[in-house]
Amino acid sequence: MRHVDRLIMDAVQEERTWLGSRRGFLAGGAKLAAGGALAVAGVAAAPKLARLNAYAQDFESDVDVLNYALTLEHLEYAFYRDGIGLFTFGSDAFGFSIDEFLAVIRDHEGAHVATLTDVITQLGGEPVVEGAYNFADAYASVEGFLATAAALENTGVSAYDGAGASIESPDLLTAAGTIVAVEARHASYLNLLNGELPFPAAFEEPLSPDEVLEIAAPFLATAATPEA
Repeated sequence: MRHVDRLIMDAVQEERTWLGSRRGFLAGGAKLAAGGALAVAGVAAAPKLARLNAYAQDFESDVDVLNYALTLEHLEYAFYRDGIGLFTFGSDAFGFSIDEFLAVIRDHEGAHVATLTDVITQLGGEPVVEGAYNFADAYASVEGFLATAAALENTGVSAYDGAGASIESPDLLTAAGTIVAVEARHASYLNLLNGELPFPAAFEEPLSPDEVLEIAAPFLATAATPEA
């Protein structure tokens, strides 16, 4: 069986799309503000997502860690998949299409979902499935969408960093690193769009699963109760 780190790296490479460079800088281009709070309420999530709380208490295996990551990737992918197309974002300060770059981020998240699902299955585990989400507030405005996107991406980076110590397989640890590096690039770009420093600190602050669960809980209404 192929090493899972190679599988994930191949999948990310296949999905990466370089959109080409555009010359010129938009003189006086407006920066998008990160207005609005991340205030969204979740609706009934799929029963499998109830396991997220159990994973937050204790990772018993590498499959648990991967399912934890997959739960967050489902959330991110659904956010972009269902939200892109609601607005026309225009160009960023460097003249690149924000709409095109957001579509690339969406495709990356979709690749992460597909690959994590495949790896969990190969390891004999049962992948968690996508839940039902309510991003109504985030989808109410351009500012809300971009602020929520930045919050999700930054949380994802900290979640991967926090869970890394629980991964036992060196192959899986390397594979997770290939994902978190891409998530960090997403976060940097979205920070910039929101008028924030793309690289706010010399070191990333890892978040524990409990801290991540607290952030994700509003999106996953039923995720706080372990499955019977």
